[in-house]
Amino acid sequence: MKAYIEERAVTLANYIVENKATVREAAKVFGISKSSVHKDVAERLWEINQPLAKSVQLILSENKADRHIRGGQATKHKYEIIKSTLSH
Repeated sequence: MKAYIEERAVTLANYIVENKATVREAAKVFGISKSSVHKDVAERLWEINQPLAKSVQLILSENKADRHIRGGQATKHKYEIIKSTLSH
């Protein structure tokens, strides 16, 4: 594995752990695809730093469990905006 990819995987993992960030948030901050973030922290990181990989996995599991709640909130917000636009 190339050194810059290892460094990127560790940097991404630290960001996710420190900010309890989602894969999507990390991808946006680092300007890379969600697929790259996921591959770095879910596969490559295990070869580099297993304790850090375990920490990231816990955060990602929490995010996955909460995903349906965030989706519902986004939908609610969308329809509140539509409703307020129509009432004016």
